[in-house]
Formats: sequence, C-alpha cells, structure tokens
Amino acid sequence: MSKRAALLVVHPTRTEALTAADEFTKSLSAKGFSIYANQPVNGTTEFTNQTVEVVVVLGGDGTILRAAELTRDQDCPILGVNLGHVGFLAEVERPTINQIVDAIDKNSFKVEDRMTLNFRVERAGKTFAQGWALNEVSVERNNQQMVELFVQIDHRPLSRWGCDAVICATPTGSTAYAYSAGGPVVWPEVDALVLLPLAAHALFSRPMVVSPQSEVAIDIESEGADLNADGLRRIKLQENDRVILTADQKDINLAHIKETNFTDRLVAKFKLPVVGWRG
Repeated sequence: MSKRAALLVVHPTRTEALTAADEFTKSLSAKGFSIYANQPVNGTTEFTNQTVEVVVVLGGDGTILRAAELTRDQDCPILGVNLGHVGFLAEVERPTINQIVDAIDKNSFKVEDRMTLNFRVERAGKTFAQGWALNEVSVERNNQQMVELFVQIDHRPLSRWGCDAVICATPTGSTAYAYSAGGPVVWPEVDALVLLPLAAHALFSRPMVVSPQSEVAIDIESEGADLNADGLRRIKLQENDRVILTADQKDINLAHIKETNFTDRLVAKFKLPVVGWRG
C-alpha cells in the first residue's frame, strides 16, 4: 500500500499560517502522511506536482485560488482553513487542527464541485493563448483610457462598450470582483455565468446571467487591453484579438469539514442582521 500524501499551500507572509503549517506537518506525519508544501516548512518536501489526496490551504481565498492552480490536474479536494477573515471558500467556523487532521485521516470531509471558466485568445484566426479561472476572467484597459470592446453571445452581437473592463465570472467568482462591480450573488449550485461591463459609457450596461452552455466572445477594438484570470494569469491583448469564454468541463473540488450552507456564508461575510430569527 502506497504512503498517503497531502499538500500544504501556505500564505507566504502570515505568521499564523506558517505556525499552523508546522502543526499540520507534525500531526499528519504522525498519521503516516508524506507532506508537501508550496514553500519551505520544516518536515515537508517541495511540491513539484507530486500526487496528493488532499490539499490544505492556510490563508485566504487568494491562497485557495493558488492551490487550485497548483493542483488542477489532480482532481483532489481543496480544504481551506479560515485564518481570521471569513472568505467564501474556506470554512465559516474554524475547526481545530486535530479535527481537520482526523477528518483527513478518515476521509470524512464534504466536497463541493465548483464550475470553472475556460478562455481562449484568437489572434489572426489562430489560438494565441488559452487557460482557465475559478473566479473570473476580465478583459480590462491597460492604460488611462477606456477600452473599446465588442461583445457577442452565441455568435450574435450583444453590444459595443467603451468601458474599464468586461468581467465574466463563475458562481464562485460572483462574490469576488464581479460583486464589487455591482454584479449579482449567485449560489454555487446554480450553473450560470455572470457577465457585466465595468464603468461602461452606454445606455445598456446591466449585469447579465448567461447559460453555461453559451459562448461569450469579446473583440478588442482598442490598441490594446489586458486579460486577467483570477489575478494569477495576465495576458497582453492587442487590437483585433478575440477572447472566447465558455464554461470549462473540469470542476474544482472544494472540501469542508462540516456540511455548509451558502446562506450562512453570506450572513457571516457581510454580518447580515439575522438576530431574532425564529426558524
């Protein structure tokens, strides 16, 4: 029987994350796990795409995005540990390290499948770049002037916008950049894409909820723009490039120690007034 293995993805500057990583390493090693990490932690081995059965993320939602990037090809569950800020991807209530280690050892956590977004950039009729995002892909200006974008859905023209950006988000990403830009909150169980222009000079510039079977195409009509995927992948675009966005076939698996409810996450994140509820 092969030895079990886990990956720790640690926020590089949070002292609490580094301390927790040391404790996780000791506890999981005692259970017979080989421990890999994305940065030096005593008792771990550098992660270079070794096969692991679970990823433990010590940090915020941004660190979870990094973990998803590191292990996308492995289909392993990603367990985010809340370190003081209630994000939408980590546990709402922080369990103890012993509780987490016990759940990992017994493989008793709950797993949610989260939709991802695929992007492809066409230049002169050929694929120039491609990739994916868990939260969102934005096509945005790269200088002080607005960017001119022509948006099409399912091979039909929708609108031309002079704007700061056009954002296409998954349900997971609906509470990130898209939310800050005035988009709707989409429950993770809903299969949909959120499309919205940012600071558009147009009569129609409302957020839209698009079928996951749809194809969104964005033509660049300015001298240049940037494509930004999850804040982790950035591509320089030029005039006449086309960005094609579709729901990806590959999901990301988010794990939780306890059964979670997205409504509770909204209440915790935004401190919504629910005192006195009689349910």
